[in-house]
Amino acid sequence: MTRIGTSDLDVRPLCLGGNTFGWTSDEAESYRVLDAFVDGGGDFIDTADVYSAWSDGGAGISETILGRWFARSRKRDDVVLATKVGKAPGLEGLAAGTIRKAVDASLQRLGTDRVDLYWAHADDEGTPMEETLGAFEELVTAGKVRALGASNFTGPRLEQALETSRREGFTAYAALQNEYNLVAREEYESGPADVVAANGLAMVPYFSLASGFLSGKYRPGQSADSVRSAKASAHLDSPRGQRVLTALDEVAAAHGAEVASVALAWLRHQPTVLAPLASARTVEQVAPLLASVELELTEDEVAALERASR
Repeated sequence: MTRIGTSDLDVRPLCLGGNTFGWTSDEAESYRVLDAFVDGGGDFIDTADVYSAWSDGGAGISETILGRWFARSRKRDDVVLATKVGKAPGLEGLAAGTIRKAVDASLQRLGTDRVDLYWAHADDEGTPMEETLGAFEELVTAGKVRALGASNFTGPRLEQALETSRREGFTAYAALQNEYNLVAREEYESGPADVVAANGLAMVPYFSLASGFLSGKYRPGQSADSVRSAKASAHLDSPRGQRVLTALDEVAAAHGAEVASVALAWLRHQPTVLAPLASARTVEQVAPLLASVELELTEDEVAALERASR
């Protein structure tokens, strides 16, 4: 178990993303994915009020499915639950009124009395930080939220938020959720990483498998059945993408592991990363995610992946 930054929440170092629920996974398959994840030892689940506004289910469907699964499985107390505010239609931004309205709607859909980790889904430069963080503090005081996180923040804005919390006596962000993986490193490592490390925060990277590219299912001359195939396949055209796949294949073969497990294990070995975040469209995709938690890479293997991804 590992601690989520400066919070009092402990999790295993893997987070299941709920963006597929009600989008690429129907409700029955979502239940199977959730059961397999928790029964396999997973205990950290992430969603958002905006998931999946782009699908037929609409915004809030992921939270709704999770809420029904909690009621059906009675496993709410077995997981650390994270959701987000700031991007749902009609509830954009981080104004105090928006936050208050959004959290109550999320709690109702999720069928729970608290969110364990509540993310600001994106920075809102149009709202004073004192207002945003003051509203979050109200939720913590009321017991509706246990800990706070920031998503899609730059290093300077994250530092400003932490300074504001210290000055005002507000609960501070305990974690950051930005994009970070073997083929997308520069933005995080050259910016927020130093702020995360200096302040004892936890990094929970999204797109940990680069929209599925780092699962190894995208290869030259092959097609994959996925709504993300165009974005994932774009990495095949880059020299770095090819180098990373080759290195992942070699490490995976040495361990008798799947490529996805190695890619997530590499992230877990990075200094500031607490728990890579990855989703599973089908129940069969859950096992490689869980396997990454126990996969220990050698220093040479980490170094080889490091070189390939530069």
